[in-house]
Amino acid sequence: MIDTWGFVSLPFNGIYPLNSNFALKDTQLIYGLRPVMEAIKAGRDFERLYIQKNIEGEGIRQLRQLLANYHIHYQFVPVEKLNRLTQGNHQGVVGILSYIAYSDIEQLLPGIFEKGEIPFLVIADRITDVRNFGAIARTAECAGVHAIVVPDQESAMINADALKTSAGALARIPVCRSSNLRVTALFLRESGVKIIAVSEKGNENYTQTDLTGPVALILGSEENGISPQLLKMADHICKIPLLGEIASLNVSVASGIVMYEVVRQRNNF
Repeated sequence: MIDTWGFVSLPFNGIYPLNSNFALKDTQLIYGLRPVMEAIKAGRDFERLYIQKNIEGEGIRQLRQLLANYHIHYQFVPVEKLNRLTQGNHQGVVGILSYIAYSDIEQLLPGIFEKGEIPFLVIADRITDVRNFGAIARTAECAGVHAIVVPDQESAMINADALKTSAGALARIPVCRSSNLRVTALFLRESGVKIIAVSEKGNENYTQTDLTGPVALILGSEENGISPQLLKMADHICKIPLLGEIASLNVSVASGIVMYEVVRQRNNF
């Protein structure tokens, strides 16, 4: 149902229980200057926010200032893209609201230490496949990962497919956005977290890497792997041995193997 202010109306509180019977739609669209600005002021998280290229006006100027104040990323796109997203009067702006509330790793990490727990984090670098990301989140929640860190660009959209594939894990495990994963990795290292990259470029087997202390596992996309700048931030680069003819594993499978190696080492299995 679309209301008079341009919302595609869906019940939302940021959390969906594992056994929820609520039928999630693929997207939660919001369009028009006033609805988008009010959603920003209300603290809503956006998966994507699009502004029409070459559009001008006082309303757009105020919107861009608001986006800057709230540190919200947006993209300029042709009007045709906006028209494909909605037939409503979008006034040059369309947003897709997130199904989850994102967290801040710089606020989350101190709380993990304060509880006396050993931080266990996953950094998903440019993993854009929704189902792979959902599967990674499902395994991460089962393995006791404290949070998943993603870039605010080139990351899978957390939509109904992602939630379904995660079996509800994305409603339970914090997901933290980063405007610069290299800066985030530097913050983690300075906080005492060891950065472990999982890559075929590694020079040691993943079982030979010490994963018992605070760790953040970096996982890269199947197409591009881990970005070179982020790879340079790693304390260790480990690999999973491949004995067949195929050159790589599915990223969600690889993530599960290494995540449970962390579990094994920490519990002396």
